[in-house]
Amino acid sequence: MEHITLLLAIVIATALVFDFTNGFHDTANAMATTISTGALKPKTAVAMSAILNLVGAFLSVEVAKTISGGIVDEDGLRTEVIFAALVGAILWNLVTWLVGLPSSSSHALFGGLIGAAVMSAGWSSVDGGTVVTKILLPAVAAPLVAGAASMLATRLSYRVSRNVTDEAQLESTAKGYRVGQIASAGLVSLAHGTNDAQKTMGIITLALVTGGVLSPGSNPPVWVICSAGLAIAMGTYFGGWRIIRTMGSGLTDLQPQQGFAAQTGAATVILASSHLGFSLSTTQSCSGAVMGAGLGRKGGTVKWSTATRMFVAWGLTLPAAGLVGAGAEFLTRQGTWGIALVAALLVAGSGAIWMLSRRKPLDPHDVAGAGEPAGVVTAAIAAVSPPPAGVPAPGLPAGGLTATIPSPLPATPAPASTTEPARPAAV
Repeated sequence: MEHITLLLAIVIATALVFDFTNGFHDTANAMATTISTGALKPKTAVAMSAILNLVGAFLSVEVAKTISGGIVDEDGLRTEVIFAALVGAILWNLVTWLVGLPSSSSHALFGGLIGAAVMSAGWSSVDGGTVVTKILLPAVAAPLVAGAASMLATRLSYRVSRNVTDEAQLESTAKGYRVGQIASAGLVSLAHGTNDAQKTMGIITLALVTGGVLSPGSNPPVWVICSAGLAIAMGTYFGGWRIIRTMGSGLTDLQPQQGFAAQTGAATVILASSHLGFSLSTTQSCSGAVMGAGLGRKGGTVKWSTATRMFVAWGLTLPAAGLVGAGAEFLTRQGTWGIALVAALLVAGSGAIWMLSRRKPLDPHDVAGAGEPAGVVTAAIAAVSPPPAGVPAPGLPAGGLTATIPSPLPATPAPASTTEPARPAAV
């Protein structure tokens, strides 16, 4: 610790700020479905998620080693490159949080790191094989695998309870699934801490290597693991209500059975990848699981207008964060004034995004809203799909059709006329 310079201390602090934004940006991964189905109250949910994120940070360091020694070449890498990468990742996280899109904090970090490294030392400084096998391929596979698993689990859960028709039994079954959701949400939070907190650990470890504090290939020190775990836990407790609303009700309407299936499928994929060292996006895994659960219920639909915007954000994350990281790296290598300018731009940009968010603030009471309006595809599917058993058609009261016909308004007497009497209306 005594060898840490001022620049290195600034980079470590910036990395922990990114970890904080990662926490509140990705709270929705674990708790959006739990909140939307009423299994937990919003503040209780984020508090539980924060604690388990902290615990998960201590379970593995495989992902941290992938980042600190696998994506970019450590030889000749300057500490300023790490700083520039973090600037790109933080600003992209804040922009997507502002518009309520669950984009990948992981890919924002990778994009910023790749862009800054290429600007600093050229394309040869990036390990293309590691990028493809441990970032790009998992990015494609994770949402598909999680979505397929949660869709099958949803269909199985409805098939098991298809003969339950008594209202008391239905409510008891839903209550059981809500309890299961709490357990599965805890598992997702644990997995998120295991996977995402390690990314910050890897970045700080990489900065320590470039600063000469650690030797290449070193594992993250204990103080790095503790600080990264605490930062992501505090960010999680802060609560990213905008993205929670999108994940909970903006993609599809979830019932407890679907929420349990989505969280279990996503947690399984994330934990398995963490122990294999694949630094996948927990956001993409959980979003794919939510969409799979929506399609797994008969009559269920996905709000494709929201999903399409989310897919676009996924595709833009790596290049957008990479461009910002490259621009920041160009400024930092101009010297001290360049580093100070990048820091000032980061603070100003973050402050501007925060002020914009205050125009339409959200709080825990807003996260179970109606979400996004249905798009054209959703409306067309809903028009030809019968509603699930026990659910009235749109526009009808909860009890279905009634035999009551409202009485007509009393006839209004015609005004007196001084001319000829009114003629009868033509038949």
